Amino acid sequence: MPLIRLQKFLSEAGACSRRKGEDHIRSGHVTVNGEVVTALGTKVDPDNDTVHLNGQPVVRSDRLVYVMLNKPQRVVTSCHHRGEPVVTDLVDLPQRLFPVGRLDKDSTGLLLMTNDGRIHHRLSHPSFDHEKEYDVTVQQPIDEVGLAAMRKGVRLSGVMTRPARVRRISAKRFTIVLKEGRNRQIRRMVEKVGNRVARLHRIRVADLKLGGLAQGEWRHLTKAEVRKLLGALQLGIR
Repeated sequence: MPLIRLQKFLSEAGACSRRKGEDHIRSGHVTVNGEVVTALGTKVDPDNDTVHLNGQPVVRSDRLVYVMLNKPQRVVTSCHHRGEPVVTDLVDLPQRLFPVGRLDKDSTGLLLMTNDGRIHHRLSHPSFDHEKEYDVTVQQPIDEVGLAAMRKGVRLSGVMTRPARVRRISAKRFTIVLKEGRNRQIRRMVEKVGNRVARLHRIRVADLKLGGLAQGEWRHLTKAEVRKLLGALQLGIR
């Protein structure tokens, strides 16, 4: 088998995302054939080299798994977080899965988890224009001026947010569709127009809809959902 970059091997094995793999390599957490590796350009032979992350063997699985989770509050979107529950605790599967993108600890809703390392960048990076839709409840009634400002874009840390689709549901509730995912973006946008988020719930990522999946529950994506997702990402089924 052709040699592949070590961080790609880690992501395809479901150990972590490729970016997190780079952090692990730089920090000396990864060994190849018993030797600590810190160079990001290192390549490995998946069939013959032995890779460990934090002392645990990393083996690339031939079976790719795609799971939708309805993340509850107070659960961290991470594979490891000392002292707090993490989303991987909620999915009881033998494969090592990692979350695609993030939902902050106080937010709920749709989170995609997979061991297919190819999709993380394409689904998370704003350059690919994949939509994420949220159901938002705020603490005080929000006026049309505030909703219009979020539709047009507001300045966060000196940079304007991209235009968004916003639809009112009630005096304190609306949906918003983003094509980017800056840190705590919706909460900061709401604060920018003089309000605060009381509840933030993601209901859609690209064409994947949360539907009636109960909070804390998960399910495998259907074959049709996987085909549609990989097609939208211009990736082939493996």
